[in-house]
Amino acid sequence: MFKCCKINPLSNSFLLACMICFSLIMEKGYAQEIIPTYSDYLTDNLFLLHPSLAGAAIRNQLRLTARQQWFDVENAPGMQTLTVNGRLGNKEGIGAILFNDHNGNFSKSGVYGAFAYYLRLPSGDLELHRLSFGISAGIIQHRLDQSGFTQPDPILGQENTSVTYANMDVGMSYFKNDLYVHFAAKNLLPIQRELFNSDNIAVNLRRYFLTTGYIFSPSYDWFLEPSAMFQIAEATHQKAVDVNMKAYRNFEFGQVWAGLSYRQGLDKVEENMENLRYVTPFAGVEFRSFLIGYTYSQQFNEIVMSNSGFHQITLGYNFGAARARYDCGCPAIN
Repeated sequence: MFKCCKINPLSNSFLLACMICFSLIMEKGYAQEIIPTYSDYLTDNLFLLHPSLAGAAIRNQLRLTARQQWFDVENAPGMQTLTVNGRLGNKEGIGAILFNDHNGNFSKSGVYGAFAYYLRLPSGDLELHRLSFGISAGIIQHRLDQSGFTQPDPILGQENTSVTYANMDVGMSYFKNDLYVHFAAKNLLPIQRELFNSDNIAVNLRRYFLTTGYIFSPSYDWFLEPSAMFQIAEATHQKAVDVNMKAYRNFEFGQVWAGLSYRQGLDKVEENMENLRYVTPFAGVEFRSFLIGYTYSQQFNEIVMSNSGFHQITLGYNFGAARARYDCGCPAIN
């Protein structure tokens, strides 16, 4: 699996080299997503994945997430995101995403701006029937911190320890009362990175997502939301599917929600490797304008770096004047 880690194990950067090589392998497969925000969409943060949802909800949204993997592994991967999105008028929405992703001495951070345009399709006054289109563009910086080395490792290179490039995403969303379908194409621009002086770093990071779901309303206070997401990487043709179930319960103070997600890789990265398998329970509460959520992901593969799992906290705040609610369950909108 770690074919590129051909380095003297006594080298002061042996562990880092393996982590970097591991990261490069992951960019070609699904053991680790290119940007872990692809796992965050179920915690009331769909805008992270779909630019067409900027300003989709009836109030503006601020979301902060902190994700940490493998508490028992030193310098394990972690990520923080900050998003804000809202409606400009009846037809336009805007938003922004800031993220910081770190893995040992290797890290990347970036900022994206997004714009969405909404078309209202034939419907009643309070009936949800619309189509939206979104685009986002951003700047990403990759960094390699060699400050802890006694000397820079020649395999990793002594120069170009940071590189900055631009990328963009596009998407569209369709809503028909309690039914929704979202599509997103991520990382559309090819990138050239000279960090690490390696030819093994992927240039084509394009990935496509299709998300669909339906809201069932057994009563006014209860909602059930089965959904699924399919994703595919263009360069490697690697595919994965999520199957999700989320339940909501309304109270006078706000709303409580909980759910379970299962992610299954549909292709093997290499002949002797397993398909990716994750189980993710999650839960949260919305108290008036505030939100807090927790997500835990457990990988069920025989070869893993740690069994301690992935932990994430989401904090949110809804602000601004609310628009009229639609005659549907659709908790992500109302």
